[in-house]
Amino acid sequence: MTAVLESAAPTTTVGPTAATRRNRKRHLGLRLIAVVVLLALWEITARVMQNPTFIPSPAAVWEQLIRTSTEGYSGHLLIEHLGVSLRRILIGSVIGVAAGLVVGVVMGTVPWVRVVTEPVVTFVRALPPLAYFSLFIIWFGIDETPKLWLLSIAALPPVAVATAAAVHAAPTGLVEAARALGATRGEVVRDVVLPHALPEIFTGIRLAVGIAYSSVVAAETINGVPGIGGMVRDAQRYSQTDVVVLGLFAIGISGLLIDALLRQAEDRLVPWRGRV
Repeated sequence: MTAVLESAAPTTTVGPTAATRRNRKRHLGLRLIAVVVLLALWEITARVMQNPTFIPSPAAVWEQLIRTSTEGYSGHLLIEHLGVSLRRILIGSVIGVAAGLVVGVVMGTVPWVRVVTEPVVTFVRALPPLAYFSLFIIWFGIDETPKLWLLSIAALPPVAVATAAAVHAAPTGLVEAARALGATRGEVVRDVVLPHALPEIFTGIRLAVGIAYSSVVAAETINGVPGIGGMVRDAQRYSQTDVVVLGLFAIGISGLLIDALLRQAEDRLVPWRGRV
């Protein structure tokens, strides 16, 4: 039985080859060149437009980075705004991912539950965050609770859908073999279904975190300072475009870093993806 169950999660110890390392260096070089080209185009456009309210120059955004990092904005440093938003995103994503995993596993293993819940999950996934944020404010006020509810609900559907699809597509032969060898329903899910579903689950998690990031500005439209989304909204009211662009960069760069961490976790936990 052990051999059968272990075959559901093949492992490999193959490390990166010389060609892979060269490709990584080439990709890094191309990305650096792309960044330099984009900065140059940005600078040229800003000089041609000569309207900092419409397009601030890279230098203006850099100055705001220094100012908000040392003097602060709305009484809080940039790192404080970003830290509060990241905390909200982390809590909301963890709650949404955990709930999505449970819902997805149940949907994928119990047919009648899938029939009942799939339209509900699809309905919630189709709603823009602002559509139900106002309702959360009526229910929970303007403190942290509605923001965390918003991010949690936004992060749930991608994980639930990805998990349900992956669990439903588990190899029938392995599942039947595990049951024939005496595995319980829970053991089959734990040792066969979930290892097979891990690649798709990680895809759903990455999508969920991305959606939570894209929803943070909506979550912080009300009483969102300190918070990077609240800072962006406040700067927008006063046409401080350089602060808005700085906030967008802060959200985007931190999002890239967290996505890179999720990719590393996926490579460690699912080393067989793309190799079998």
